[in-house]
Amino acid sequence: MELQFPSIPLLLSFLLFVFMVFRIAKKTRSKTSSPKLPPGPWKLPLIGNMHQLAVSGSLPHHTLRKMAGKYGPLMLLKLGEVSTIIVTSPEIAKEVLKTHDIIFAQRPFLLASRILSYDATNIVFSPYGDYWRQMRKICVMELLSSKRVQTFQGIREEEVSNLIRSISQERELPINLSKKIYSLTFGIVGRAAFGKKSKYQEELISIVEEAKPLVAGFTIVDMYPSVKLLEVITGYRRKLEKMSEKLDQVLESTVREHKERKKAERGKGEAEGEDLVDVLLRIQKQGDLEFPLTDDNIKAVLLDIITAGSETSATIVEWAMSELLKNPQLLKRAQDEVRDVFDKKGNVDETGLHELKYLNSIVKETLRLHPSAPLLVPRESSEKCIVSGYEIPAKTKVIVNAWAIGRDPAYWTEPEKFDPERFMDSEIDYKGTDFKYIPFGAGRRICPGMSFALPNMELPLAQLLYHFDWKLPNGMKHEELDMEERFGLTVRRKHDLYLIPIPYNHHSPDK
Repeated sequence: MELQFPSIPLLLSFLLFVFMVFRIAKKTRSKTSSPKLPPGPWKLPLIGNMHQLAVSGSLPHHTLRKMAGKYGPLMLLKLGEVSTIIVTSPEIAKEVLKTHDIIFAQRPFLLASRILSYDATNIVFSPYGDYWRQMRKICVMELLSSKRVQTFQGIREEEVSNLIRSISQERELPINLSKKIYSLTFGIVGRAAFGKKSKYQEELISIVEEAKPLVAGFTIVDMYPSVKLLEVITGYRRKLEKMSEKLDQVLESTVREHKERKKAERGKGEAEGEDLVDVLLRIQKQGDLEFPLTDDNIKAVLLDIITAGSETSATIVEWAMSELLKNPQLLKRAQDEVRDVFDKKGNVDETGLHELKYLNSIVKETLRLHPSAPLLVPRESSEKCIVSGYEIPAKTKVIVNAWAIGRDPAYWTEPEKFDPERFMDSEIDYKGTDFKYIPFGAGRRICPGMSFALPNMELPLAQLLYHFDWKLPNGMKHEELDMEERFGLTVRRKHDLYLIPIPYNHHSPDK
């Protein structure tokens, strides 16, 4: 008997039928069992989407906006072994930062924050919970309250006057304005924190500058948190530990000196004009907190204020001056306003800053185009939730691209144009209530230092515009001014801003 084989067409038809049944069954099972995750680019084994950030040649916030243009405003990436969603629209930012604020109030584990911030006991990276609530309350009610910030007015005015005096001595030579602005804001924040000009200021600036490359951007160690060997192989942990030792020596000396001074002044009561170390030591001594305040906790909070406070303000003043030099007609309008208000006094002080509507709009517009942190400090989902119809699993890292949201053409007319006029009659503020404008974040973990940072932007900017006319060096035309960015702790200019100051002879007040 011959064996009978089916014809080739019949066999192919049968195989095709089996394949289709298998695909339909798999798809049905997938619909019922697999979550509907946000869209995203194809992932490579082991590295996921790391290569797309590494080889793009662009800064991370630029690359992520470009990718969002293809995959949508809620995009899922796999960075090493870490699932990460990227948020690039006001609507989804609102869902994450308001609707599901509690779920996304957690911070992911980052090695740098653990080592440099005393096991993440600062305010920025502290895990969400009772300890964080206690420290944020201390920050908002004691350290950076409106009343406390007002007590630093004399420090701000003195430091800015020193800056103006220093620039005046240059006699119309090109100056590195970027360096001077950074030194100024560090001086203001340092004196607010430590009291008198700290003898450790230059050392602290140097250490912070050295630490910036270690904490900026995406690190391979944080992309593979389960592979502890990477911390050793890359040398990353050792570098962080060395940096931590240097920082701790400076901060420990500062806290110790304050304690010794307080001991010598015992019995005199609370000193007028407390600095921030004094405030924290007073709270520590009262001993009525749920979580007793240790010296390491104090140092962690001080490091937050010093780094974030100085970097943010310096970055915005630097970009504001850059944009004004790029747009001479806007520079003239800003100078006319400041000089109209302060010519009778012959100097700028904080009491009249509220009259500078256009200057306030310049600061807002600079924060829109150049937020100091274009990618908000990452968050992490504490449990599974639904965002914009997609399931976000627990322990998913969340990055909000505030820079891209501030340049979204669906919400901003000519979004790439520097136009302070857009804020002149606008009620948009910095408080994170309008999600198309979130330079300081929003929700529970919004930056608590806004009221501290803003005067450190407005007063220096007003003084620079009042006391000097400004020229670009070497006959450079305004349209030739380079506006390239450098990604770091904040996003500053890639190249320092060099300008020529020309002293302004103000009209003396009538006598």
